[in-house]
Amino acid sequence: MSVADRSIDPRIMESAKEEFLQKGFLDASLQEICKNAGVTTGALYKRFKGKEELFCALVESTVQDLEEVVRQKSVLPATLTDEQLKKAWDMDREYMQWWFDYLYDRYDEMRLLLVFSDGTKYANFEHEWVENMSRTTYAYYKEAQRRGLTKTDISEKEMHVMLSSFWTAICEPLIHGFTKEEAGRISDLMCGLFDWYKMLGFER
Repeated sequence: MSVADRSIDPRIMESAKEEFLQKGFLDASLQEICKNAGVTTGALYKRFKGKEELFCALVESTVQDLEEVVRQKSVLPATLTDEQLKKAWDMDREYMQWWFDYLYDRYDEMRLLLVFSDGTKYANFEHEWVENMSRTTYAYYKEAQRRGLTKTDISEKEMHVMLSSFWTAICEPLIHGFTKEEAGRISDLMCGLFDWYKMLGFER
């Protein structure tokens, strides 16, 4: 029985990434991907059922990485001390820079998800990501409120709006192709823009 030649897989993936980044999922051509990779369409179909499965293979590890971040941050808020619960809202430059470093380490894949995913199951990726983060964040807020650490009454819908604004500000530099250095400037500005302590009524 013949063994599949796996050496061409990286060429297919790299060619697909370039095609999707240039044209987006909807306008990308499997024929062009195969041509630029130097393989036949038959070779591609032996590995992927179609264009969407190929796109998903490119972003899969990044999606899993982001889901892991949510999982790690989904510690039951009731298990945290008052100080830990309060610190969860601390948004200093180190915190913001961590996020920009994390996302820019996955720059191409993030742009695929945020800009070029129309027509795939990831077309609403940013909204769904905010929904997941909102549920986790709101649970932290409600626990802080239950303990009397915060004085402002925020509904879950209002929290979603606030977090949508926050994540839009983080994603926009990626969407518009900012360099990492330019994004660092945005990081500094965001630290002054989003004061969660004041917004939620924490005592400093």
